[in-house]
Amino acid sequence: MGVEKIILGIDPGTTIMGFGLIKVVGKKMEFIQMNELQLKKYDDHYVKLKLIFERTIELIETYHPDEIAIEAPFYGKNVQSMLKLGRAQGVAMAAGLSRQVPITEYLPKKIKMAITGNGNASKEQVAKMLQSLLGLKTLPKNLDATDGLAAAVCHFYNAGKIVEGKNYTGWASFVKQNPKKVT
Repeated sequence: MGVEKIILGIDPGTTIMGFGLIKVVGKKMEFIQMNELQLKKYDDHYVKLKLIFERTIELIETYHPDEIAIEAPFYGKNVQSMLKLGRAQGVAMAAGLSRQVPITEYLPKKIKMAITGNGNASKEQVAKMLQSLLGLKTLPKNLDATDGLAAAVCHFYNAGKIVEGKNYTGWASFVKQNPKKVT
């Protein structure tokens, strides 16, 4: 039996945060769980950020992931949406960093490419491929959960490779790699 580790994948969002967990044993991955945090009913953006932070901490304390893979915000035309998405990602990252869990960011195209071989794949294509890869009986109604799971599987596929994403092992690592973001 090889090395065992757990990877938490997160698709951050202020309406729905999707997440998935896989266990890696040697060179094989096993599905643990996927779900989503529904935030639609909350009007206050700061309450949403607090809930994202708390749910991420809860996942860390329950499953003890060795690593976190998080989807990086994609560049869109709506600056306000980008800002909100970046904040959601930031509080999820802060939760992981506060528990010393290494974090790797992946661009959405990189995740889609790792799962389907096509960086422009649809959410449905990614979900169907995950269903096949992990033997999932059913898929969730919203595909944010499968997007979170896809981040974890992408990280598994990129293990040991040089990754274009950014790795943070703690606050000191984040500050060193992002000097312009800290004043």
